[in-house]
Amino acid sequence: MAKQWRSLCIFTFLQLSTFSISRLEQVPTPPLPILPLPTYSQLKWQQRELIMFLHFGVNTFTDSEWGTGRESPAIFNPAGLDANQWVKTASDAGISLVVLTAKHHDGFCLWPSKYTNHSVGSSPWKSGHGDVVQELVNAATTHGGIDVGLYLSPWDRHDRRYGHEVAYNQYYLAQLQELLSRYGSVREIWFDGSKGPNAPNMSYYFADWFSMVKELQSTINIFSDAGPDVRWVGNEQGFAGSTSWSTINRSSLSIGNASIEGYLNTGDPQGTDWLPPECDVSIRNGWFWHKSKSPKKVSTLLEIYYNSVGRNCVLLLNVPPNSTGLISQTDVQRLRELRGAIDTIFSSNLAENCSIKVSGQRGGKGGGFGPENVLDSDHLWTYWAPKDGDKEEHWIEFRGRDENKGLRFNVIRIQEAIGLGQRIKRHEIYVDGKMVANGTTVGYKKLHRLEGGVLHGQIVIIKIEDSKGLPLISSIGLHFDPYWHPSV
Repeated sequence: MAKQWRSLCIFTFLQLSTFSISRLEQVPTPPLPILPLPTYSQLKWQQRELIMFLHFGVNTFTDSEWGTGRESPAIFNPAGLDANQWVKTASDAGISLVVLTAKHHDGFCLWPSKYTNHSVGSSPWKSGHGDVVQELVNAATTHGGIDVGLYLSPWDRHDRRYGHEVAYNQYYLAQLQELLSRYGSVREIWFDGSKGPNAPNMSYYFADWFSMVKELQSTINIFSDAGPDVRWVGNEQGFAGSTSWSTINRSSLSIGNASIEGYLNTGDPQGTDWLPPECDVSIRNGWFWHKSKSPKKVSTLLEIYYNSVGRNCVLLLNVPPNSTGLISQTDVQRLRELRGAIDTIFSSNLAENCSIKVSGQRGGKGGGFGPENVLDSDHLWTYWAPKDGDKEEHWIEFRGRDENKGLRFNVIRIQEAIGLGQRIKRHEIYVDGKMVANGTTVGYKKLHRLEGGVLHGQIVIIKIEDSKGLPLISSIGLHFDPYWHPSV
């Protein structure tokens, strides 16, 4: 009898275990990623959307863009320099990263480098005891929520070692070590291949530089034409391509090569490297401050925003301090206006007041991958996922609940769950059965500002016509832009 009871207990236990495992097996899992994938630092960078460049140096005092390298440090004397004002200006504009030109092409260093006298240490500013990099770092630390990046120009028109390969690369690496070991955490470092046509021939040891950067700052993003973490978009107008892949083949890239600018602009759907694009442009004409210049109109800056952030990029907006050492009030005001406009446009999402239908969903209703995910606040790790193996086209439909009122909008926002790879190749948008927009890539964020102007409709359908694997949509928005008045 005892033996039979023991056998019954074992049988019951095995049955319960099998039932529990079966229940677990029925919980739908996320789909496999589509490689390549972004790193943690790249994801954090992408979420910033808008960051700030600070071009500042001897050019600020000579009304020039490219210094000669022969400028006397005596001209650098920003008597009212206030890095706290720079940081507050950035914060008020919703910016969380500021990148300072620690050294531009003229070779003048905004920190007291022990490897050259051509620096703030030889200037009258603070009697030669000033350090602009330190002032910015201190201001960012005091304020909180603002990170610092640095630009160290490879081209140096002052230093006599330039043109002597080994000596100059040693000098450059020495200055990199100063900047990346003395000032705490640096979130982005900028390299470029810019130099004049008459500059001496010079081979930069980029591989050595990049290795040193990663050794000193493990979470930093390195920007250049060839990455390895962030790539140049291929122009200085702030516009990405209408097709904009975060993937590209690094083996096809080289720094300072003008022939690859088109490839940089669009990326590559077959790319083996995750190397998202950054759009750099200035708030006014010219990178450095000029008394005769004024900031661009809000409408122009919004157009740049739609064509950079709205095309899967981060926008690096240059806001140059003036010769006093402050960001000019006209620029401060323009940044406030830009932030106000962005908030006005995107603070309200009409899709939240709609009923939603989809072509299908992974794991069925309650499986965790339903369309409700496109309306939550997580734009990376919650998403709508269609069924595996679904051969039909994938679509998501929003229907206004008030049939008498309808939906009034002129901007459509779509975002992919890029943590599992960039996937969408082609999509179309219909309002009440009429196609109103179409495009190729989506990526982290795609903004369609409708060329036909404001629409009044009841049913909005987004169709994914082609993708690499299952499309994973993390967020969708229907917005109204009151500043958009297209000439139809």
